[in-house]
Amino acid sequence: MSEDWGERKKPGPEDGRCDSGIAESVQSLCGDGPPRLYALEEEEGHSPPPGDPEDKTPEGPELERVDSAYGSSSLIEPESAPPPAQRPPSPETPRLDPQQLENLTYVSEDGDTLLHLAVIHSMADIALYFISLVSAEILDIQNDLYQDRKGDTALHVACKNQHLECARIILRGPGGPQNLHLQNWKGLACLHVATLKSDHALISLLLESGADLNNQEGTSGKTPLHLAVEMLDSSLLTKLLRHRPSVNAAMYNGCTPLHLAVGRKDAGLARLLCQAGADTLLRNREGDTPHDLAEGNNQLLALLPFDDLKISGQPVVTSA
Repeated sequence: MSEDWGERKKPGPEDGRCDSGIAESVQSLCGDGPPRLYALEEEEGHSPPPGDPEDKTPEGPELERVDSAYGSSSLIEPESAPPPAQRPPSPETPRLDPQQLENLTYVSEDGDTLLHLAVIHSMADIALYFISLVSAEILDIQNDLYQDRKGDTALHVACKNQHLECARIILRGPGGPQNLHLQNWKGLACLHVATLKSDHALISLLLESGADLNNQEGTSGKTPLHLAVEMLDSSLLTKLLRHRPSVNAAMYNGCTPLHLAVGRKDAGLARLLCQAGADTLLRNREGDTPHDLAEGNNQLLALLPFDDLKISGQPVVTSA
């Protein structure tokens, strides 16, 4: 017995083994008895026989069993789903008092809300913060104004910048005819703007689209014909006269285009107007006729008939 015991001090194939636990785990699933566990003892000594009913599983740090757990019951138990990821609670939208709400619903004189302005100026952070604060009703506020803070429509802007194609596209839209007659805060319709730019192509487009050549601007009642004379632009005046405007249209002070031409002592413009049928006897609010304004200017007087001869109170018009 002592020799056998001495020989068994050397670790055999069954002693000091690192067991994966497969066999025992399978046995624990299939066998009738309780599952058996074996531990590897670090210290030399007698390991309990496998059949000993009284063997107990060692407790404490001496137990170093390496088990793959292939035969554990976790393989046959339903795997529980991992808990859902916890998301941080979203910050609540702050409640706005009436004064704050009124500030956020501010609409500029151009019809823009704070959201419009944030988008126009590429302020994404402010735009997103604004969206998080207000209701959909406020977000849906539209800028329905035809005119900006200067009273200009889109067609006014196109005419000011002399964008012929833009003007043509705008005039094709449903608001085209309305845009033709709207005046900005300076009293100018689009035809007045195009005339001041001396843009012949734009003027032709506006007239073809229905612009009124006798439309008076809002401040002093000038028509495009008056403006062309004020600009001393004979080629522009010639173009406008081809469309047969009212050559005797009067400003609010009663002056006709001929009054302006004579007052500026421009014989060439006066000649064009007289050839188009301008009345040299019309008086303005101050009672002056174009002939009166031409007094002392022989070049102009040669263009105008004399009105100093009267029969029964009516002037007898003769040519010089």
